[in-house]
Amino acid sequence: MTHTGNPFGQVLVALVTPMTADGEVDWPAVEKHIDDVIVAGADGIVVTGTTGETSTLTDAEKIRLVEVGKDVSAGRAKIITGGGSNETAHAIALYKASEKAGADGIMIVTPYYNKPTQAGILTHFRLVAGATDLPVILYDIPGRTGVPIKYETILRLAKHPNILAIKDAKGDFSEVSRVLNQTDLMYFSGDDANVLPHLAIGAAGLIGVTANIAAQPYREIVNAVNAGDLHAATAAHRKLEPLVRAVMTHVPGTVAAKYILHGLGRISSPRVRLPLVGPEEWEAAMIEDELALVRDVPGVDFSNFRPDRNAAAGGALPQVSGTTR
Repeated sequence: MTHTGNPFGQVLVALVTPMTADGEVDWPAVEKHIDDVIVAGADGIVVTGTTGETSTLTDAEKIRLVEVGKDVSAGRAKIITGGGSNETAHAIALYKASEKAGADGIMIVTPYYNKPTQAGILTHFRLVAGATDLPVILYDIPGRTGVPIKYETILRLAKHPNILAIKDAKGDFSEVSRVLNQTDLMYFSGDDANVLPHLAIGAAGLIGVTANIAAQPYREIVNAVNAGDLHAATAAHRKLEPLVRAVMTHVPGTVAAKYILHGLGRISSPRVRLPLVGPEEWEAAMIEDELALVRDVPGVDFSNFRPDRNAAAGGALPQVSGTTR
């Protein structure tokens, strides 16, 4: 299948999966949250990614998240399915089901835990990318997977007709520039603190955790870079810095994002599934100290922030029958 242009969008939210207090997916809250981030400026939604707690979602939940995303977005934003699997056959089955459910694209993470060689990584990506007609984003996050996608492997993968982009959480800007010079791949910043530097050297957009809370300023940064207005982009970047620090520094981004969204009254519960747990008292205090420094970030009013540390404490077992695969 021939893919032209950017089929993913530029401001992509790595969507949290709202859950009830007992650990079930809160489907009405999922619908509301997807609509909220689209209204705030997102033109792409990555469901079932790291931030969406893909490791503890069932396959049925993953497919339903694609279906719900498509229904709620109603063409306003692209729905990208993330997560996948470190088993190639399982990943293929998931992405085929996601394509059938209406996904607009897939994001394939480097196989984790197995620590494959570059030949194994290359084979995994090629087989998964070739199993559907959907455009593909490679997800390079060695801090979680244990192995990077090396430069030479990226060059070889760039020749696959369905592999169009990379989400970069490696932070090697010299490699980003080198790949952009030698391939037609699009880069998406996968590090909230480095969105503007990535865009400044030619990235196509971002896939952000903090965008769950404040998508509008990311839209402003992207629009400013597109217009060549580095001054406006930098000003928006600086305003976002304490919020990014609150979300990404003290606890896993999923945990902090849910804690903040719940404190703002935008999701019904801050619950995450084990082995993730909510912030401890001292961690919550540090998050709140960072939030106290946030000023003039469009789309967010922390004067109404009402954190509930008791609700966030501990974790909840998923009330799901059968296998998680």
